[in-house]
Amino acid sequence: MLHQFILHNDQIQKSTDLCLAPGQVGLLSGWGVFSTLRVAEGVPFAWERHWARIQRDAAALHVPLPQGPDHVRRKMLELVEANHAPNCTLRIAIVRNGGGMWAGPSNGRPSDLLALTADSKNWGDGVKLAYVREARHAASEFTGAKMLSWAMNLTWLESAQARGFDEVILLNERGEVAECTSANLFIANGSHVYTPPLSSGCLPGITREVLLGEVRAPGIRVEEKALLPGDLEAADEVFITSTTRDLLPVFQIEDKKIGRTDHTRQALTRVFSEYVRNYVAAQKELVA
Repeated sequence: MLHQFILHNDQIQKSTDLCLAPGQVGLLSGWGVFSTLRVAEGVPFAWERHWARIQRDAAALHVPLPQGPDHVRRKMLELVEANHAPNCTLRIAIVRNGGGMWAGPSNGRPSDLLALTADSKNWGDGVKLAYVREARHAASEFTGAKMLSWAMNLTWLESAQARGFDEVILLNERGEVAECTSANLFIANGSHVYTPPLSSGCLPGITREVLLGEVRAPGIRVEEKALLPGDLEAADEVFITSTTRDLLPVFQIEDKKIGRTDHTRQALTRVFSEYVRNYVAAQKELVA
């Protein structure tokens, strides 16, 4: 559930206070970018990576960034403190204010920054997934951008949940696996772990990025590889990753039971958790 206070540009205010106007084109058209962060012991995990992705996506979508990363981070910490939420999930969104025929009276800002916090969700022990075909256009210049136009993802998710599934696997125009609506996908065959490349149409998730480039589990290799549904269904293990889920196993895809072991995911979970702890400790030392 959303916490009591939000950040609107430079102001901490109650979530019930009016802060947006109908004439903001980003509000009407979903013209903006966002990211979801984990806050652990008062530290926004991997903030530098999140901001780098926000910058890339904002440039691609012509969304002006209202402040720099250090200023935004300070304001986010004020929000976390106001909500007494040192361990939570934080959503930051940047909404474009101008452009298009429905643009209304301006507040003088090219964009508005919003940040919200909420209790972290318990995702359970694992997930059941369904397929959505032709759901990602991998060749699009905007594929991989984390934009506010999220209605298709939410509709696919809602439809799947009505059928008893937890999430969906989005396939691209070539029938390849891209991602879930809010998570990346991985498979493991023995000690070899694969995740779809960005060219398959997936978002560059932060947990995905860390697993590919930063953490190392003895004897385990993590690489990119184009995957088809059959690769998932035949894999020893399938799991999804996201900021709020860490590494969560997949138990079922459509009507097929998935996976025979869970050893590789568990090993990666241990080293990833250690990476998070070390990051948080290092950040706390910097401000001590």
